[in-house]
Amino acid sequence: MEEVCLNTESVGNDDADECEIEGDCAMTEYVSQTGVIENPLPPSVGMEFESYEDVYYFYNCYAKQQGFGIRVSNTWYRKSKERYRGKLSCSSAGFKKKSEANRPRPETRTGCPAMVKFRLMENKRWKIIEVELEHNHLITPGSGKFYKSHKIIGAGTKRTLQLDGPEEVQKIKLFRTVIVDAEGNGGVDTDGGQFGNDVILPSQLKFKEGDAQAVQNFFFRLQLVDPNFFYVVELNEKGYMRNLFWTDARSRVAYGYFCDVIAIDTMCLTYKFEVPLVTFIGVNHHGQPILLGCGMLADETAESYIWLLRAWLTCMLGRPPQAIITDHHKNLQTAVADVFPRASHCFYLSRIMQRIPETLGELFDFEAIKVSLSKVVCYFLRPEEFEAAWDEMTQNHGIRDHKWIQTLYEDRKRWVPAYLKETFLAGMLPLQQNETAASFFEGYLDRHTSLKEFMDNYDQALQANHHLESLADVDSRNSSCMLKSRCYFELQLSKLYTNEIARRFEREVEGMYSCFCTRQAYVDGQVMTYLVKEQVEVEGSKPETRDFEVMYNASEMDVLCVCGLFNLCGYLCRHALSVLNQHGLEEIPPQYILARWRKDTKRSYVLDHSCRGIDTNNPIHRYDHLYKCIVRVVEEGRKSQDCSKATQQALADILNKLHLVEDGLAM
Repeated sequence: MEEVCLNTESVGNDDADECEIEGDCAMTEYVSQTGVIENPLPPSVGMEFESYEDVYYFYNCYAKQQGFGIRVSNTWYRKSKERYRGKLSCSSAGFKKKSEANRPRPETRTGCPAMVKFRLMENKRWKIIEVELEHNHLITPGSGKFYKSHKIIGAGTKRTLQLDGPEEVQKIKLFRTVIVDAEGNGGVDTDGGQFGNDVILPSQLKFKEGDAQAVQNFFFRLQLVDPNFFYVVELNEKGYMRNLFWTDARSRVAYGYFCDVIAIDTMCLTYKFEVPLVTFIGVNHHGQPILLGCGMLADETAESYIWLLRAWLTCMLGRPPQAIITDHHKNLQTAVADVFPRASHCFYLSRIMQRIPETLGELFDFEAIKVSLSKVVCYFLRPEEFEAAWDEMTQNHGIRDHKWIQTLYEDRKRWVPAYLKETFLAGMLPLQQNETAASFFEGYLDRHTSLKEFMDNYDQALQANHHLESLADVDSRNSSCMLKSRCYFELQLSKLYTNEIARRFEREVEGMYSCFCTRQAYVDGQVMTYLVKEQVEVEGSKPETRDFEVMYNASEMDVLCVCGLFNLCGYLCRHALSVLNQHGLEEIPPQYILARWRKDTKRSYVLDHSCRGIDTNNPIHRYDHLYKCIVRVVEEGRKSQDCSKATQQALADILNKLHLVEDGLAM
């Protein structure tokens, strides 16, 4: 027996009748009857499986893809010989005992920490409770290097839904066993839509009659039309659905193009919508919102948010965004810090300002407080100016000790514009109090929309969004934004950027004419600092002249304005353009031309899968591979009327050839 376990603590309340077995265990009998999972996702805390063997099989497939082997480090047993806990480790975990042999084998272990721990829950499913993905040795994904554990991955078929015909066969990946299944397990009552208990527990979704069946049908329908549709369900200890997450192939590919900043919209939870929806939103090359995933939560606890964010991150192959925008919510803030510790976390300014009436409305001079608060937040450009003005404002209105005001000030670096200028936000964060962040499903979902109605309208909402993007693509590809000036900067970006982004930039070019007296204030080495004066419209008062400080390094062609528009919106401001223009530059420096806005970048919303591992003798493999190939053809064919006609003709020719092949086989 090999001693490899460094941590053998017991878990839960199972220490009354248990024992522990260490070392490798044979799994050949189980996995030789199953197939290989394609592109398995990394293991994460919260994943659930039907059996102990399912966990092993899933982790082994993941290990093979990543280029390492695994083994069973520990298995915990009760006196009844029932397994209740296990630990799987990298094959390089631990160290071998020193051998007394004359010619000992070379040491191959490195004490690698990579592992997963899992345990049996009350609902008789196995749940991953701890994960370590990092190795302390080199691994090469897809290298094909042989390990002992990989030998037991057979060449059989994947688990399938037994449907009516071979053309309807679809794979169910093993890590989805956590989900509602065809027999109605996992807490879904397919007969009546109600759960076993009449009392709705706080930790389960509050479904009405028929809702559970609607969810099941919804997921199955989306999976049938999209083989790469992904969904996960978290069950509570009684086996009832607590939280859901789902996303499709298009969203997963889109995130690869636009993964710099996302917004997590929890408005449906905040305002107690009938559908407790949470959406993950990005922004595309036209500045339009794109859907990157959806979830439904039973509650707003930090635990639920952490589960949802981890499910989303796992689906996106562990690639976190650079910045995340959310509502000002303590539990959500805790979850973001836990799952995305390196991301910049910002709050919606507009939604904070919308809460002023409900939190300060009872104060005697509420209207005066509202005006003062808005001016302090939006007017001042530097943190020190904001802090001085905030202190004066709270002192004058006697609200310094107000709990909500104190909380806002403690979190000021996450929502006050003066602090956000170093965070790239791609225009996703409205910075004016009269600007609002619209819901992705606006017009399809309100407070009283039922779950069934939402799921019926889901496809329509997505198609409307995709149609708007397609129209914008055609518009940008066939024409350029109409120029309103003779400025070289505007001409340059009109050729490179999509029309909508070029129009937004156009406003900054026009704004150059309201800037005057661009003068050099001082020089520090190669960095020159300019003061640019501008006539600014101030709400409720006459226009006033403001100074904007712009730093410029001529050797590097770096320009930085105190207003921070480039990071906030993704294009240079009128003040920076005035300085570049004064130095005689006719083009914007290349570091300020962002690929995410370009119209000449080819983007295909189809997951790119390798042909490696395709078993041509396996009808399921053939179906999946051909489906992915034809989707690529459809994506190209939809781009224009000519492309569509050519595609239809080519498909008709292919179909005729296939009929000839079938006739030849029949003879």
